[in-house]
Amino acid sequence: MALSALVTTPVAPAAPAQAAAPYVPCPAVKPPVPPPAAPSPPPVAPADLAVGGQSLATAGLSIPAGAPAAPAVTATSWVVADLDSGTVLGGCGPHEHRTPASVQKMLLAAALMPHLDPKQVVEVTRADLQDLDPASSVMGLVPGGRYSVESLWLGLLLRSGNDAANVLARVGGGAAGRQGGVQAMNEEAHRLGANQTHAATPSGLDGPGQYTSAYDLALIARATYARADFRRYVATRVAEIPAEPGRPGFAITHDNTLLDHYPGTLGGKTGFTDLARQTYVGVAERDGRRLAVTLLGAETAPLGSLGEAAALLNWGFALPSGASVGRLVTPDEKKPDRPVAQQVRAEQHGQARTGRSMPWLIILGPGAAGALAVLLLAVPWRRRAARAAARP
Repeated sequence: MALSALVTTPVAPAAPAQAAAPYVPCPAVKPPVPPPAAPSPPPVAPADLAVGGQSLATAGLSIPAGAPAAPAVTATSWVVADLDSGTVLGGCGPHEHRTPASVQKMLLAAALMPHLDPKQVVEVTRADLQDLDPASSVMGLVPGGRYSVESLWLGLLLRSGNDAANVLARVGGGAAGRQGGVQAMNEEAHRLGANQTHAATPSGLDGPGQYTSAYDLALIARATYARADFRRYVATRVAEIPAEPGRPGFAITHDNTLLDHYPGTLGGKTGFTDLARQTYVGVAERDGRRLAVTLLGAETAPLGSLGEAAALLNWGFALPSGASVGRLVTPDEKKPDRPVAQQVRAEQHGQARTGRSMPWLIILGPGAAGALAVLLLAVPWRRRAARAAARP
């Protein structure tokens, strides 16, 4: 990107902190077995609480006035949103930090699916598999095996393959390897406005400082379901992985039973770790409306994450189409609390990922950077042209 292009995109003034919405406890059902103790998540920055609307600035319940009571669930946070209009129909602690488990694989797809050729054949290394717990969910990759990127996406989304996540992150991370793939995930979260999301692992296996929120997962779901290839993968019931010389082929089946038990289900992603408990992101369509449900911190009983997702979807579909407590922000919206230096770094990272060079950043010294910041703040605010993103 030319320097002149950057200076025509100034930063809006920082938004003042907004007070949280009145606290209303979320309807909750007590699980028969108490969950294990977990560390307290970090607090949410005041400026991030009201992203998408002031009614979402709560650790409690947010539903439209006059709406029927939301179902009582064990999930500690959830959101129901319309993927097409971007309307948030309701939520419980929508911006609260929670541990993601395998629903984080959707962020991996959002970050890397646009950049990887599905026909590319990748060889699995021992390093891809050596740090995986044998008891964790895997696709069944073997060292030295060669698999198409498309097969890896299917293994990631149907079987929640942690092995597939490691390979895709390594390939998508380029010279930086797996960590480069994780960095791409964090850059994508920032681009989407998912301010409560930070990835430490590509698979969602627990890692230091790894969090997300129900609202952020709705943003990520909207980005992934905008892609026809993702929608096809996540709706696949059974996929055949081709045989190789000396290795038989095998079949993988989808672990999301809502595909065949909840009418209109377009796909979904489950997750579980001892720390995260049960997590889920799913989408269903009814009467021309596509609703996403995201939930975190659910327990296996009495309903489990899938049963709670179905109850929340039923509640959402029962609301009139105009019901709303907020909206899903879009990637082209300005981040008002974003310092100039962060904007420059983000532009640098984004261009590095697309392979374009930025020689002016190499020669831009501290003094020039300061002058650039002054110039950026002096130019009248102008909305950045929307980034190209396919919408269904």
